Amino acid sequence: MVHILCIGDVVGSAGCEFLRAHLPSLRKQKDIDLVIANGENSADGNGITPVSAQYLFDSGVDVITAGNHTFRRRESYDTFDSCETLIRPANFPMGAPGKGLCIVDMGRIQIAVINLLGTVYMESMQSPFDALDELLKTPELPKLCVVDFHAEATGEKRAFGYWADGRATAVFGTHTHVQTADECILPCGTGYITDVGMTGPIESVLGVKPERIIRKLRSKMPVRFENAPGPCRMDCILFTAEEKTGLCTAVERLSLR
Repeated sequence: MVHILCIGDVVGSAGCEFLRAHLPSLRKQKDIDLVIANGENSADGNGITPVSAQYLFDSGVDVITAGNHTFRRRESYDTFDSCETLIRPANFPMGAPGKGLCIVDMGRIQIAVINLLGTVYMESMQSPFDALDELLKTPELPKLCVVDFHAEATGEKRAFGYWADGRATAVFGTHTHVQTADECILPCGTGYITDVGMTGPIESVLGVKPERIIRKLRSKMPVRFENAPGPCRMDCILFTAEEKTGLCTAVERLSLR
């Protein structure tokens, strides 16, 4: 059996530090083979920088995925091009830095990780359904294949899960920063959760100081977001898969505080 841990959107330096403090022991306790974390908000403010990406890698993350804030920080562009295990949504237009699929060679096994962006209530992109079909045709793609689907709408996420069912090991949703309670194994063997949640400040609105979000919503004027202080949590999900079939056999939802 193969154990794959997927961690919800890491928010700012506080989220990065909390992950570093808790991931090593969790990895040992659960005998985890691969760790995937969404890091598109790992820099303070939002976005990802070479420094925040390296911090996550040094903390025990094997693959970093991204989302709609992928290219918020220009200094990360070269890192997306040069780092094999820092990926961005594959359905960005051609010419965008980086790529949307990586294959991690772990010796006895290989695991593919795909990143895709939803289109409902978000920017117009290539259909993630069509993009997945194309990526699954990649020559010598491993049977073990995990998808981070970064999307807003629950309906789109669940539909995408069923579209991938039996063709991917697992699909975990990111972006809303709110962990859902619908983890399951779909009928054809794909592990699924609509949103894995967030790694960051508990007393916040998606990691940001509540008063900043309230001011933005009430005034409709530009507001500089600032990460909230205080205790953090790390939301994640653990998929157990069978090496020979590439299908999921167990799903465990976790939230560390």
